[in-house]
Formats: sequence, structure tokens, C-alpha cells
Amino acid sequence: MSTIEKNVPGTRELADLVREQEEELAHLRARLAEWERTYDATPQRDALFSTSSGAEVRPLYTELDREGSDPGNDLSLPGEFPFTRGPYPTMYRTRLWTMRQFAGFATAEETNERYKYLLAHGQTGLSVAFDFPTLMGYDADHARSLGEVGVCGVAISSLDDMERLFVGIPLDQVSVSMTINGPAIILFCFYVAAAERQGISAEVLRGTVQNDILKEYQAQHAWVFPPEPALRCIIDMFEWCSENTPNYNPISISGYHIREAGSTAVQELAFTLRNGFEYVERGIARGLDVDSFAPRLSFFFDIHNDFFEEIAKLRAARRIWARRMRDVYGAKKPESWRLRTHAQTAGVSLTAQQAENNIVRVAYQAMAAALGGTQSLHTNSMDETLALPTEKAVRIALRTQQVLAFESGVTNTIDPLAGSYYVESLTDLLEREALDMFDEIDALGGVVPAIEQGWFQGEIAASAMRQQREIESGGRVVVGVNHFMEGSEKIEIDRLKIDESVERLQVARMAELRASRDSARVDQTLAALRHASSGAQNLVPAILDCARASCTLYEIRHAMEEVFGSYKEPVFF
Repeated sequence: MSTIEKNVPGTRELADLVREQEEELAHLRARLAEWERTYDATPQRDALFSTSSGAEVRPLYTELDREGSDPGNDLSLPGEFPFTRGPYPTMYRTRLWTMRQFAGFATAEETNERYKYLLAHGQTGLSVAFDFPTLMGYDADHARSLGEVGVCGVAISSLDDMERLFVGIPLDQVSVSMTINGPAIILFCFYVAAAERQGISAEVLRGTVQNDILKEYQAQHAWVFPPEPALRCIIDMFEWCSENTPNYNPISISGYHIREAGSTAVQELAFTLRNGFEYVERGIARGLDVDSFAPRLSFFFDIHNDFFEEIAKLRAARRIWARRMRDVYGAKKPESWRLRTHAQTAGVSLTAQQAENNIVRVAYQAMAAALGGTQSLHTNSMDETLALPTEKAVRIALRTQQVLAFESGVTNTIDPLAGSYYVESLTDLLEREALDMFDEIDALGGVVPAIEQGWFQGEIAASAMRQQREIESGGRVVVGVNHFMEGSEKIEIDRLKIDESVERLQVARMAELRASRDSARVDQTLAALRHASSGAQNLVPAILDCARASCTLYEIRHAMEEVFGSYKEPVFF
């Protein structure tokens, strides 16, 4: 008999062990009851003792709060299923999170200068912020772009603009994230073609395009096409990227904008993951092997003010994703079970009043992201509630990450809050409530029917109203806004202002592009795109041909729209 077999307890020993554990728990219940009688834990101050999602926070947590849980099944070790303690075995001891700063403004050249500034100051990845016309698929010279060109991000209307954006930045060495959704497939093709002009093969590109259209219908409203053709474009990218860009993530399933629109942490968790599973189901329905695309799916979560809830949210997200990917969708590769995420501090938590307080908010939020196990992080600048950030504000935001990474000690050990009665209990609670929301969505027929019925929009709106009432009543404290308001007037700080000449320059460039390109080739590639859109073939090759022919963003969008139609949201309120 082996040593292991000798040490396996028999039936009597197991019964004795269970009885001992029950006696210990009973003793703990008695001690806890006595503690509550001796030390009155009734709140002695006027405050909301609840999470941001509205769950009651008790005065004390013990191992009783995890009764019925299975620590071995729920926790395991870092890098092991179900990845509660982190997606990788050694986490930040081997590699720190990627430090990104979301940036883009005015012209491609000006944004290019900002990128080089950020890289020189220690940033390790780039995140592209596009202006509103680009987000909606309009060229800089389109009538609907008037007054918006380059204002809230960089204007990219063609391959030429994309090429200017990355002049002197080797795309085979820098990871690039692009925040674009409705016309994401077009901007992605501009990016691939710009890399080609640098002599760089698509197969070595690293980065992510957000490309999450479902959350646009639910929260952010930057769509172009109706849901079904929009989902087709996304699955086309899954298919093309799995064969051509194995290191590039074709989607970043985003809870960030759901949270910014007013959802709770629980809703953000549930809606984001259910959207992710919808994309998985669409990929499988296309005939793709789930393990051919699932390892390249990434996520993007908001990190808000409720420190422990945000940590628990990321831990619960990894656990839910791993279990369903393996047990429901039949993924075989651990890479398919492993949820990897970018995180950004909460833009909606920034205040114009006492704006320097935003530095403190961002620092705590960044620490929660690190303790939750994020793979990359953007820290907001203190002035972003007023305007696009200045270089000084961006530098402070980046330095916040660097102080956290190199001075705080949170990166020295893996998942340092594991075993905390409160954190583990909160992780369990968030998981249970997210699974309950999955059932509600499925009862409505799935994600797209729930969008069409306005269910997501209504749930987010109700949550936003509740949170706003709590702030206006003073129940939920916002320092400098509803409490501690002395000196709360908006401070005078330097602001980045976009000159009107940016729009004139971009419009002139569009005219020059149209005059210098091969019009016959433009017409030919756009016609081919319309033909591809009306059939079932993958659209990426056709859009790439349009990009290489110097077709503009709106021309490509319009060619697809002629086949797909446009989306108009039903009226729900």
C-alpha cells in the first residue's frame, strides 16, 4: 500500500472530521453571537453600509460567510482552473501589467508626438482614442463631422491618416489597442495596411481592437449597422485573425461603458460576460472551433470606487468565464478558459469640483485593479472631466501606475487578498448574482432579443437613477461634491484646446487624397465589397483591398450600409 493510500481517511475518519468541523463552526457562531451582544455593531454614523451594487455590507466577516463553498474548486492556485487567483501562475512577479494611457487628439501627427512622449516616459503599450466622427464611421469632410474633427480623439479617415499616426513607431514591437466599435472592422484593416506599409507582416502584430458592438446597443450608442450584420463583421474578424494575426485580439469585450452608463458592478459583470458568451456562440455557429478563437478574446472592465467590490468582480469574472468555457462550450485549451482583461479607472467618478482629488481616486482604483489581477491598465488623468488631458496630467496618471508597481509592494506576492473572509464572500456573491442575471437574459430569448426589448437599457437606467439619488440626497458621499465642499469651485488648470485649424487641415487632406488616388480602383474595390457584403464570404479581405486603394472610412461604411442597412434604436422610455 502506498503512503498516499495509507493517509486517505476511511468512512469513520471522514465522519469524525465532518463532526469536528461542524462543532468548530457551531462554536464560532456562538462566539460571534456573543461578540455582537457585547459590542453593538449597529452603525453609529449616517452612512450607506452597502456596496456600490446595493448589497449590504455586514460589520464583520468570518469563515461562516463561506459555508457551503468549495475552496478547492473555487480558488485553486494562480494560473490554474478556474483562475480565481489570477490567469497566470506567477503574475506580476514575472511580468507587470501593461501600462497604457488612452490618447488621441487633433491630427495624426500631434497624436503621434504624444505617443512618442508616453513611450519615452515608460508607457509599455499604446491605446488609440478616436474622435467622434471616426467612432461613427464618418470622414472628416462629411457634413455630420462639422465642429467635431479631432476634438475628443484623433481623426482617422483613411489609410494615409493611420500611417501618419504611427510614423516612427515600429508596430512589430509595440502593442496597440484601438477603442473603436461600429466601424471597427474598417479601422482594423487600416491598421493592418499601415503595418504593411512599414514592411511588417500582420502575423506579428500585437494588440486589441475593442470591436464590442453588443455593449454599444446596451450602453454607449456608437453603432453603424443593425445587430445581425454587425455581429457578422465581428465573427469575420475572429475567423480572419485566427488565421492571419495569431497575436492580435480581435475583440475586447467591454464592461467599461456599461458601468460608465450607470450600471452596478454586478450588472457590469453579468452583462459583459453574457455578451462574451454570445460572441462565443456566434463563432461556434459559424463553424469555428472554439479553441481557434477563444484564446484571443479579451476583456475590458471599469474599476470604480468600491475598492473590495472591484477586486472581487475581476476574481469572479475569471471563475465564471473558465467554468462556462470548459463545461458549457467544450473548450479544451486552458488558454480558452483563461480570462485576460484590460482595466481602466472610472471616468465617471472624476469630478470637476476639487479636481486634484481625482488623483487620489485614480490611485485607489488602480490599486484595486492590480489586486484584482488585471493584465493592463489605463489610469485617468485628473483633468479629463474638463477636457482632453494635458501632458502634465497624463504624466501624473502614468506615474501613479509606476509608484503602485515599484513602490507599494502589491506586486511582490500573487493575489495577496486571497482567503480574506470579506473578499471571498463578495466574490461568491457577485458570481451568484451574475448567474441569476444570465437566467433573466436567457428567459428573454438571449442578448439580441433583450436589447431589442430594451431590457439592458432599462436595467442600466434604473441603476443610474438610484445612484444619482443617493448622491443628491447626500447618502453616498462624493468628496468635494456633496460633502467637504469648501473650495469646491472648478479649479483653473491648464487645458488642452483643439484649434479649429485641425478641421480645415483634415478637410484639405481629404480633398487631396480624393484628387490623387486611382478612382477606377476605388470604384472597383467598393463594388467588390458590396458584392461580398451581399454574400457569405469573409469581409476582411475585401475591406483590406478598399483600404489599400485609398477608399475612405465613410466610403467603405456606406458601401456596406447599402447592403446591411442602418440601425435606429427603438424608443423605450
